[in-house]
Amino acid sequence: MKKILALLALLGMACAAFAQSYPSHPVRFVVPFPPGSLPDQIARVIGPQLQDSLGQPFVIENRPGAIGVIGTAEAARAAPDGHTILMTTNSTLAAAESLFRKLQYDPVRDFAPIMLISKTSMILLVRPEFPAHSLKEFISLARSKSGELTAGYGSAGSQVSIAKLKAGGGFAAVDVPYKGVPLAVTDVLGGQISFTFADFAVGLAQIKGGKLKALGVTSAQRTPLAPDIPAIGEEIPGYEVVLWYGLVAPAGTPRAAIGRIYDAVTANMDKTDFKARFAAFGVDPAPLGPDQFGAYIKSEIAKWSRDIRQAGIQPE
Repeated sequence: MKKILALLALLGMACAAFAQSYPSHPVRFVVPFPPGSLPDQIARVIGPQLQDSLGQPFVIENRPGAIGVIGTAEAARAAPDGHTILMTTNSTLAAAESLFRKLQYDPVRDFAPIMLISKTSMILLVRPEFPAHSLKEFISLARSKSGELTAGYGSAGSQVSIAKLKAGGGFAAVDVPYKGVPLAVTDVLGGQISFTFADFAVGLAQIKGGKLKALGVTSAQRTPLAPDIPAIGEEIPGYEVVLWYGLVAPAGTPRAAIGRIYDAVTANMDKTDFKARFAAFGVDPAPLGPDQFGAYIKSEIAKWSRDIRQAGIQPE
């Protein structure tokens, strides 16, 4: 018994020493989406704050492609020493398992949850000259031109939003994949595709500038950020798509490193600047710790699997 107690004491001292010395060199902060996307913008708020709190640079690396799967798989293979962290979303750790037949990582087994950061919804966007001026008119037009409209998606959230809109509205459209949501928005602006779904951080400025027209939001109710935009559920009962963003590390990352990152981020979330930046992005802080976030990921895998199946999306 004394030997066990002594061993536990040594382990505790080792963990404490690691926590005090972590991070010992720059941390690689992988964002599996392109610059300008909402996950990228959130990372660029959190990264400098982590650097200030923990004393080492958190270097953001954008690794876009396959709705975040490419960069996520790369992060899963990194050394589990606390010096690689990943900005993750519902796309990469919940929906991807049902969107791909052969996923290169296990969303639960291959990652150590750090924290859930925030939640948000998306906006249905078209060009100002698009002939429909309301969601009802949009659905009517889409039905009359079933199969002619083109819909761009750059995340699982936008892909599922499109699929649920088509299913609930009773029309067909041609889906066009992109490496990220901003790229789909660019092609709506240029007239290459008919519509897309974008998060508020990407779409709201375009709406306010008159460059795009918003026809609906994916939240269950209208959002205070844009109360004039109707919830799609007002026209299609039960319609809802909620997005989320969080931090994970490769499985096996020391708990002390995870704890230091979680403590540093949550300490900054109460600051005025942090709240203002997140409000401008149209996201709501929704912090959950490592254990709670791990349970949440498991529940979201089941939820997105159900949504994807009901939307009729076939895995690639």
